[in-house]
Amino acid sequence: MSTLRPDRPDTAGRVHFHDLHPTPADMRAEVLAGLALPQKRLSPKYFYDDAGSRLFDAICELPEYYPTRTEIGILRRHGAAMAARLGRDVLLIELGSGSSLKIRTLLAALEPAIYMPVDISREHLLRSVHDLAAAFPELVIHAVCADYSSALVLPLDDPVSRPLDHWGHQRAAFFPGSSIGNFEPPDAARFLQRVGQVLGAGGRLLIGVDLVKDTRRLEAAYNDAEGVTAAFNLNLLARINRELDADFDLDAFRHDAFFNVEQGRIEMHLVSIRPQQVQVAGRSCDLIEGETIHTESSYKYRVDGFHALAAAAGFSAEQVWTDPDELFSLHCLVRD
Repeated sequence: MSTLRPDRPDTAGRVHFHDLHPTPADMRAEVLAGLALPQKRLSPKYFYDDAGSRLFDAICELPEYYPTRTEIGILRRHGAAMAARLGRDVLLIELGSGSSLKIRTLLAALEPAIYMPVDISREHLLRSVHDLAAAFPELVIHAVCADYSSALVLPLDDPVSRPLDHWGHQRAAFFPGSSIGNFEPPDAARFLQRVGQVLGAGGRLLIGVDLVKDTRRLEAAYNDAEGVTAAFNLNLLARINRELDADFDLDAFRHDAFFNVEQGRIEMHLVSIRPQQVQVAGRSCDLIEGETIHTESSYKYRVDGFHALAAAAGFSAEQVWTDPDELFSLHCLVRD
């Protein structure tokens, strides 16, 4: 554990940083394995370098992209009720905190004993927690840079941290943005089980879930007119070029996103527009014209279907909030 870098001295002593970021070797192994599959795949967690995080923030402002503004609207209307469900003076864990916009309504109502944002984008996380610390001068923050998608390892039992006496509080978690939709359903159930293990019996999870809706509206959200989502998708290749000594030609790919009705998910792909051979970390990767690299799935749920998934993972549904158009939902789940 270390105190965050001293570019904001007003946060000294209240904000701490735990760097559990995956190593370059982890990324190399995962990228090479994904590109060797018959349907080439890259994990969406690698979207979120600093440039990708900024592009995603821009996506959230687009008129076509309804999830962020809809979820924020639900939080503003029902934040007090959500805070009452989660309980005051908790250790509040936020998974995939990003720019930390959505948490502000909850922080004001909850007044947690400690706030633990978890995100894979290091620089984005550092900026966000400094801003939050300035806005909430009584808040103690333990920021964790980590990949929560494959393992949920948090510094909750770190013997170095235990003398701070932060970890004796009831735990609650916030998982916004419908990121649960990025998991295949069996993986989503396993992820929820891991969250439940961290929270313990009676711990509560407030989770955002995107709902099934008109296909045109769904596809428009991932194919914006300004091309920001396309840039976000292509930035994944730019990151691999930079960090894994690859030579992807970004002009040789186009963005494609569509709703797979049978699977109930949006799929994002990068489509090779010509035959090509790419070098990645010293290995060759061949693509034929029209071949795709699947970069993201975003499953859409019905309320009862998501509650069944949560139940299989050891959670009971306590309350659900939606917007008037039933585009998006927030669920309070309690660990059995």
